[in-house]
Amino acid sequence: MDTEWISRHALSLWAALLVLALGGADMAWRRAMRRREGQDAAARAFLRPATVVAVVVAMLVIATAIAVEVREAAGLTVFDAELATALRDNMPLAVLRAVALVTHAGDPIVVGIATLVVFLALLWRRHFRLAASWITTLVGTAVINSALKAWFQRERPLHDHGFIVEHSYSFPSGHASGSMVFYGMLAYVALVLCPPRWHRTIVVAAVSMITIVGISRILLQVHYFSDVMAGYATGLAWVTLCAGSAEYFRLRDGRKSLA
Repeated sequence: MDTEWISRHALSLWAALLVLALGGADMAWRRAMRRREGQDAAARAFLRPATVVAVVVAMLVIATAIAVEVREAAGLTVFDAELATALRDNMPLAVLRAVALVTHAGDPIVVGIATLVVFLALLWRRHFRLAASWITTLVGTAVINSALKAWFQRERPLHDHGFIVEHSYSFPSGHASGSMVFYGMLAYVALVLCPPRWHRTIVVAAVSMITIVGISRILLQVHYFSDVMAGYATGLAWVTLCAGSAEYFRLRDGRKSLA
């Protein structure tokens, strides 16, 4: 793959990926809504068990495949290095400065403060089980990502623009996995609590933030391509498992209340 061409068209490709992600999310949402029509209220799950299992297994397979490539310094790592070098040579400083502002939406301090605010708000509104699922999901992803970074100990790409400075290990991307889990779980909480007329907007907003934050890390050369893809995969596996479990208990309680 021509990394030089990719680096010269990085912003256009970023926009195209965002459009594709939003289109895919909207198609999936419309399909889910058609499936839910006509079902009993207690059976209208946002996440079905079969879907949860399929997504978790698929993402773990993908994450494992990427991890093997990184561990063995195989072909994917060659692409990683070439793309990082091409981006360093071709990305204008003005663009990097703007992207550096966007990437802060996935910073640990930002996500951490927002996580605490949402947790307290859920407790205040007496959504205790949802609050427990929320905090477990967000704390869990921080532990998982830290453990994986310590295990792989991959050094970050070289860059000299100075807009973003990171000192932790590179693999997997904490911003990619963190944004996937934070905005994904936030979307689930909002879907449960908000009226249906807001649901499509919630999904679009979550997918947009996940795509923007993760890809920004590649453009800024603070993560390799494989770091971000692995972060997305592990994050999606974890948030799907957590949201799917929360949805199972929510529907179980709903069925009990109807019995």
